[in-house]
Amino acid sequence: MEYKMSLDPDRVGVLIGKGGEVKKRIEDLTGCKVDIDTKNGVITIDGDDVDSVITASNIVKAINLGFSPDKAFILLDPDMNLHIIDVYTLLKKRDENNLRRVLGRIIGEKGKAKRIIEETTGTHISVYRNYVCIIGDFEGVYMADEAIKMLAKGLPHRVVYEKLYTMRRASRGRGEIW
Repeated sequence: MEYKMSLDPDRVGVLIGKGGEVKKRIEDLTGCKVDIDTKNGVITIDGDDVDSVITASNIVKAINLGFSPDKAFILLDPDMNLHIIDVYTLLKKRDENNLRRVLGRIIGEKGKAKRIIEETTGTHISVYRNYVCIIGDFEGVYMADEAIKMLAKGLPHRVVYEKLYTMRRASRGRGEIW
């Protein structure tokens, strides 16, 4: 099976790694061949096993969207997911100023909002260009996604944090989120 995707030119070096170590590690751990066409910015992932190709492509996507390779390799665990939110789709008014404002709300002052969401949900979050990407288990990704959407809608941080804590308590107590 072959999968192709475009690569952000700013992330080529991170994906390849020093001496090609990141690319090689992806290949070794997934059993896939990763070909990087730096001239055209295209990555081809080729493998015999569909699950391996999906895993390799998710690792590449995560690196391409701002995660460090170490965090992207968390996706080798079959219980971990990569969730990508295009913040533009959440905006009523789609312009650069509004995008920056909403991304600023999601990050918070000195990274506080992002850190609270990560710690409360057990996820890792990358804010890159107009994307917010989440790596975590299904429940953690769901809760982080809800918090990010609430912040994008303009709800106060305090309200979002209270909702996160309520969801976390509910999931620990009854196995439910709501």
